[in-house]
Amino acid sequence: MSQPGAEQGTPDVGDRLASVLRPVRAGNGFEEALEQVLQVVRLGLVPSGERLPAERDLADRLGISRVTLREVLKVLQEQGLVEARRGRYGGTFVLPRGHTTGEDELRRRLKGIDVEDTLRFREVLEVGAAGLCAAHGLTEEQADRLRDALARTHDAPLTEYRRLDTMLHLTLAELSGSPSLTAQYAAVRATLNDLLDCIPLLVRNLEHSQQQHTALVEAVLDEDAEASREIMREHCSGTAALLRGFLG
Repeated sequence: MSQPGAEQGTPDVGDRLASVLRPVRAGNGFEEALEQVLQVVRLGLVPSGERLPAERDLADRLGISRVTLREVLKVLQEQGLVEARRGRYGGTFVLPRGHTTGEDELRRRLKGIDVEDTLRFREVLEVGAAGLCAAHGLTEEQADRLRDALARTHDAPLTEYRRLDTMLHLTLAELSGSPSLTAQYAAVRATLNDLLDCIPLLVRNLEHSQQQHTALVEAVLDEDAEASREIMREHCSGTAALLRGFLG
């Protein structure tokens, strides 16, 4: 006899998830997969106490490896949103919704903030700054500033990472040669940091961000404006996916 959460419930769950889960893009696979699974949980598409679809099913729906999916599920476990159970009727089960300090603080900070506007404006400024730096070229002194800002993020302890990440992006804005762009970016980044400070630092995401940072700096120094803009656009998209996921 089947028990609650056994396989006979999975097709119904799968039907409910069809409108949310979709193959992610290669560039931000972890971030976009996390966004989608967080949406599933926060929207209640899998009710409290029920099991998420099997790892193979979820990985296939998202177009990611099971290794990446397990990293996504680990984040959800650390946030107290799901729990893993072993045994014949085991799997990953959705826990009752709680309200962590982080969630409460995040929602307090959200008051009066148009998140989508903030994310889109940030992308416009960052993509524009990267393109300008590459198109106009940097002096050797400017190139050294950019390399140094990148190196500091690589060596940063977790407690300092977001501050040094901000400095790298602000350096790129300053090197664009537009004081107006720099001022606007500083303002939008301050708003963005208020939101980022309320979500956890995810090691997988930081590693991915560092890869993108390195590729971005290389493209700027190679004076490849198109590649610089595209890498920055994808980088901003990854951050936006994380925030949308945690904002629910």
